[in-house]
Amino acid sequence: MAKFTKKEALDYHSLKRPGKIEVVPTKPYSSQKDLTLAYTPGVAEPCLEIKENINDVYKYTNKGNLVAVITDGTAVLGLGNIGPEASKPVMEGKGFLFKIFSDIDVFDIEVGTRDVDKFVETVKLIAPTFGGINLEDIKAPECFEIEDRLKKELNIPVMHDDQHGTAIITGAALLNCLEIVGKDIHDIKLFVSGAGAAACACTKMYVNLGVNPDNIIMSDINGILTKNRNDLSIGNKQFATNRNIHTLEEGIKGADVFLGLSAGGVLKKEMLLTMAENPIVFAMANPYPEITYDDAKATRDDVIIATGRSDYPNQVNNVLGFPFIFRGALDVKATCINEEMKMAAAYALAELTKQDVPDYVKKIYNEENLVFGRNYFIPKPLDKRLISYVSPAVAKAAMDSGVARKPIKNWDKYKKELNARLERISKK
Repeated sequence: MAKFTKKEALDYHSLKRPGKIEVVPTKPYSSQKDLTLAYTPGVAEPCLEIKENINDVYKYTNKGNLVAVITDGTAVLGLGNIGPEASKPVMEGKGFLFKIFSDIDVFDIEVGTRDVDKFVETVKLIAPTFGGINLEDIKAPECFEIEDRLKKELNIPVMHDDQHGTAIITGAALLNCLEIVGKDIHDIKLFVSGAGAAACACTKMYVNLGVNPDNIIMSDINGILTKNRNDLSIGNKQFATNRNIHTLEEGIKGADVFLGLSAGGVLKKEMLLTMAENPIVFAMANPYPEITYDDAKATRDDVIIATGRSDYPNQVNNVLGFPFIFRGALDVKATCINEEMKMAAAYALAELTKQDVPDYVKKIYNEENLVFGRNYFIPKPLDKRLISYVSPAVAKAAMDSGVARKPIKNWDKYKKELNARLERISKK
């Protein structure tokens, strides 16, 4: 992880032009005729065309390449409920990543309400502007209701990345880890530490990939989720168990996989020792994981581990997912981001990891031995092949599942267009 001082971080955001993103014109503006075409009276012509055919909004405006990153600031990174204004640097950062990784334009929108009905209504009212909605840093359980309602009421892609981004990337990691250790996904036992938005989304993804729901034990701050607890949300109840298990120590015993989306230090060395042979550990708490990489490796030689940190192998970083998922969804004008599209992204990420790693990636990360295995089972974020692997997979899944309004006919041409986008961005 690159080291920096507080001053460096503040200077980065404040010096020269404050913030990290800006709006730039995409058409000529040097002559009076240019201005006449850009605004009045020339702009009336596309307006009238869209009035006659609303779908022409994609032809004459930037709607098809514009995503809203929207938050209420209630669950920001590791900072918690800091409010809409304080969340803006993060939302700008998300827009920054959308642009540099997939050439998607973003308006970040920080909504000043914690009322679910008002938030949903706000997003619905501004949705005509956008080709997609990225919900971000909204606390549970409100985030579940907000996403569910917006998915039902809008006909553009909507995704709460804190849930599904982590699910897709750890889903890919799970597939690869199980292949590495030679275990069948249908037989494994899964222990989940944490019961928030990301934990629930990951667990749902794993079930879709083949994990048996009867082999899942989930815990929250109050202990194991059991059927006789009366304090569980609707989202949590689906993962409650009938088994007579009440402590983390009992729940993790014999588990093949530990998924942590909770708090630093939760997974003790003694608990790791009770897991099954070749245990898989995804310790996602940031900045302090449920167990550190070094402690896990010192405790068991056979452990295979990923964290959310960049200073250890196999970082689970959401930038591996959202730019390319939205790219694929936008390019076929998908009406939603469905489970098939998420699954396709996970499988594409898993497959990419097995390919030979280009020299430029090894050079960027100063790692010569990037070979599929225990120390490399998730792609690196700066691997330029991500866009041509993940976005087409998502686009095809949208087409196959019947939610694409503009099917892609020439896949080779599409992949070349995707790579051209990256080249154009890298030259700016």
